[in-house]
Amino acid sequence: MFKTLRIGILLFILANVAIGAWLGKKRSTSWERTLRVVVYPINADASQASADYIAGLSHQHWQPIEVFVANHAQQFGVQLSQPVQVRLGPQVHSLPPAPPANGNVLQIALWSLQLRYWSWRHDDVPGARPDVRLFALYHNPATTPRVAHSLGLQQGLIGVANLFAERGMSGGNQVVLTHELLHTVGARDKYHPGDNLPVFPDGYANPDSEPLYPQQYAEIMAGRIALGETEASIPRGLADCVIGPATAREINWLK
Repeated sequence: MFKTLRIGILLFILANVAIGAWLGKKRSTSWERTLRVVVYPINADASQASADYIAGLSHQHWQPIEVFVANHAQQFGVQLSQPVQVRLGPQVHSLPPAPPANGNVLQIALWSLQLRYWSWRHDDVPGARPDVRLFALYHNPATTPRVAHSLGLQQGLIGVANLFAERGMSGGNQVVLTHELLHTVGARDKYHPGDNLPVFPDGYANPDSEPLYPQQYAEIMAGRIALGETEASIPRGLADCVIGPATAREINWLK
């Protein structure tokens, strides 16, 4: 009897999680109202440089993301004037659970649940609950010149972005955050995992240009500007990026 009851409770919880995820996905890609996005900064390396950088953040720091998304949404016929509103949340003083290295399906599913629970525990923001939570892990580039891969989950609408605590790298940070934000609403990566080169044609900003190389812009979900078949550069900011039709279709801007 106890075993049956325990299984029933577990199935009830899983059903509620599945229904909640489905409703969240449907709401986030209807583009009938502004998505409320909150960025929670984290001093990932416990450095003074990261602490100082976080202390200087404000809501205005994310305005380029709002403008970038709004401008491209308008190009694809989205009627909503402000698709996303990005606000600074309170600093979080713990690190999110790390994804399993080479994990199997069960391990990845368990980690996803752990991340969602961790996110819920640190969702301490005044006002209405955010639709999308982006956790920004800042690192001092002087001691951490390379950071771990960032990620964004549509299940739970959560992003974890590894960024640099350096003013001159703010543009690149905004590219990473926007990339992960779009992941949470259904966009897929458009680069080769092995070498990070953009995938043709969807990972090219202008796949029909002649000559094809060099491309002038990066498709946001490719994250690189294709300069040749085996060469690409990192965009300096969102002014060097576009949202292509494949990404627009994935996030429900195109039918």
